[in-house]
Amino acid sequence: MTISINEIKEAAARIRDAVIHTPTRFSRTLSAITGVDVYLKFENQQFTASFKDRGALNKLLSLPDTARKAGVIAVSAGNHAQGVAYHCERLGIPATIVMPRNTPFGKVRATEYFGPRVILSGDNLSQAKQAADALIASEKLTFIPPYDDDAVMAGQGTVALEMLEDAPEIDTLIVPVGGGGLLGGMAIAAKALKPSIAVVGVEVRTYSALHAALNGTPAECNGNTLAEGIAVKDVAQRTIDIARALVSDVLLVEESDIERAITLLLNIEKTVAEGAGAAAMAALLSHTDRFAGRKVGIVISGGNIDPRLLASIIMRDLLRDGRIANLRIEIEDQPGSLADIAALIGKAGGNIVEILHQRLFLDVPAKRTELDMMVEARDAGHMAEIIRHVRQSGHALRIVEAMAEQRPRTPSV
Repeated sequence: MTISINEIKEAAARIRDAVIHTPTRFSRTLSAITGVDVYLKFENQQFTASFKDRGALNKLLSLPDTARKAGVIAVSAGNHAQGVAYHCERLGIPATIVMPRNTPFGKVRATEYFGPRVILSGDNLSQAKQAADALIASEKLTFIPPYDDDAVMAGQGTVALEMLEDAPEIDTLIVPVGGGGLLGGMAIAAKALKPSIAVVGVEVRTYSALHAALNGTPAECNGNTLAEGIAVKDVAQRTIDIARALVSDVLLVEESDIERAITLLLNIEKTVAEGAGAAAMAALLSHTDRFAGRKVGIVISGGNIDPRLLASIIMRDLLRDGRIANLRIEIEDQPGSLADIAALIGKAGGNIVEILHQRLFLDVPAKRTELDMMVEARDAGHMAEIIRHVRQSGHALRIVEAMAEQRPRTPSV
């Protein structure tokens, strides 16, 4: 094993004054929904909203003075960048962060806030690392790895120490896996403190490097995912070795599972989780039978999600639950018809969120027109009542999949 429980305990003592001991809380409602005792570890409440603070700080504190004075460099498009930048600012260590050119503006700004030199280079993390390697050679900077490092892994392992201190009854941990620093550190800590505990990793199906390595199958690592924080193509060898020895299973989740987990955590726990941060909850939701009768600790590993993406996920969840529907309704093209249909929906208790009134559809009679309306209801049953009420009034109505399903306007000639 690359590190021991003693090194993780030493890391906990080292970082204690600068990293938040985030709460581990029993979730009464999520437990009722899943039929499993659920305990949530809110790492999204760290100052940079991610567990990455822990490993970054432990690594920085382990550096000799000469390395600190010369400066450090990290490659990241997200949470690792912010963790390194924040603690370098605190400690007075010159920091350089190399980020791919396509990194979202919000993440670049959040990193720049802490004052490092930020360099945008390359189209992906591999190309950004090449730029970093050139700077390491020319400026004698020390590289701060995101996961494949003993000090980083020891820092991440402190999450398990806190969870078992706050909720010693936990008998299963579910941990998201990217490069594997969090899973490796937590597995070593948890199994040393409580040998009977089960540790389960979670990957998104489109980036299943560890699952593939453990099962001897080709890894599927491509495409876009909500869980970009764990979209890692090459898991560290040390993580593979630790997983073989200490991890019970690595589960795969779908994008829809992550969406559901994000909205469930938001609606029930009033907490914001990014895609990777919700992966452990997604695994519980999609593999509930696997955890029957267990006391399960879920790590919400981060909360850095783009507000526009979060808004889209919320709206998609409302559509799936039937609380919002896109209705296409045919009405007479005459004064008062629009007001009449709005009154019908209002009388049924519906709320009109958006409306598009288009007269120039050639498949509708000239004296009639169609409305595309996004309507909000209390729940799916109430939405069915609204639709029934409109149809009983004599209006033709159909449900469309999205407001984007608009027919093209007649071209001018």
